[in-house]
Amino acid sequence: MELSSAHVGFMVLTIALVMGAGLYAAREVRSTDGYSLGGRSASSAMVAGSIAGTVVGGGATVGTAQMAFSVGLPAWWFTLGSGIAFILMGLFYAKPLRQAGLTTIPEYLAMNYGKMAGTIASVVSSAGILFSAVASGLPGIGILSAVLGIGPWPAAMVLVALVALYTFFGGMKSAGVGGILKMGVIWFSLFFAGITAWQLLPPEPVFSEAFPVLPWQSLWGRGVSGAMANLFSLIVGILCTQTYIQAIFSAAAPRTAAVGAFMAALIVIPVGLPSVAIGMYMRAAAPETIPVLVLPVFLAEHLPAWLGGIALGGIALSLISSIGGLSLGIGTMLSHDLLARLMTVGEEGRMLLLNRGVVLGVMAAACLIAILNMDSQVLMWNYLSMALRGAGVFLPLSAAVFLPGRISPRWALSSMAVSTAAAALFSTALAAPIDPLFIGLVISALLLVPGFRGNGRTV
Repeated sequence: MELSSAHVGFMVLTIALVMGAGLYAAREVRSTDGYSLGGRSASSAMVAGSIAGTVVGGGATVGTAQMAFSVGLPAWWFTLGSGIAFILMGLFYAKPLRQAGLTTIPEYLAMNYGKMAGTIASVVSSAGILFSAVASGLPGIGILSAVLGIGPWPAAMVLVALVALYTFFGGMKSAGVGGILKMGVIWFSLFFAGITAWQLLPPEPVFSEAFPVLPWQSLWGRGVSGAMANLFSLIVGILCTQTYIQAIFSAAAPRTAAVGAFMAALIVIPVGLPSVAIGMYMRAAAPETIPVLVLPVFLAEHLPAWLGGIALGGIALSLISSIGGLSLGIGTMLSHDLLARLMTVGEEGRMLLLNRGVVLGVMAAACLIAILNMDSQVLMWNYLSMALRGAGVFLPLSAAVFLPGRISPRWALSSMAVSTAAAALFSTALAAPIDPLFIGLVISALLLVPGFRGNGRTV
């Protein structure tokens, strides 16, 4: 991928303007509450910006184009499913969660089931969310390496530095402002690119040759059951992800939180379509392209230099903001729910420093894992992430939201621990033909049922 000086110039300018706005917003952050939740004063637009700015990362852009390059239209399921999840979040979860006035999901679970439930949720959710950050780190390192002409390790260091500038100082405030601006850039540039790709698409017989064994033109791919399984895993994973719930907690009011979730859905659902069109075109026109570079190569070679540079800047920002937002979620959980107690940190200034330090460490860990797995599929990490963080947390969290006080803490704790262990086991050692998320959810449900307090008795 060769870039002209115009490409690089507009790319750098786009990144600098958006990150500069985020850093400007960071000047108001002087407390842990301001860093993690923006002072609980976020508007619906800020909530939507924080959510969309995080979910529209490597999976929604580069990963979707990469998968469309391999399977066609079914690659749209990631952003489509994410949008459906945010609609459900706005309808059923946003108001009760925001009314609780808390900071983290583990804190909410601890309030209902005891401190150990919060500890388990912190560890499990952090591990799962880390894999989503890896999904953005993979294309981020690849793009920076190609653009700057450097190796993976220096590219990873540059990526960590950019993510730190985006999130380290301003936290949720920077993520909200940057998310809004980034989505404006992506909507403008990516949709223009998608229209261009759609117009360039060859006739159907060419696609039949490009995708000889796959129903590339069907949203259902290899079957309805597989597509529905992926959709369900996305919904479960998103509804119990700290980063998105943290945006809900940051809202000025419960209704503001719900509207913000709906706005995020409207932003996210169509974003995947341009990447799908680009991936399918590149499969037919340039099948020798490295899959993870399908999207940036198209932007560099098929758009005017100024627009291609802006688009590449938007893609880089999508990766930077996604890693930053996910790292912020992990950092908030680990520092607030675990490390602050273990290290007996109570003073506000030290707590803010601890939070920022953990966020920086998570960024570095995500990039390190990405470097060690550079040939892997981006969306694979996203789906694995959803399974790990959803198996043990989704049902206990939903029970706490809709059936407060009706599940025995002892059974809820068993459900979280055993179902997570089962999902992790089947994800690695046993290579089960059934999605590990479903195995974990079945076990979770079986352990929650005996703990249901139908008549208020302790079980």
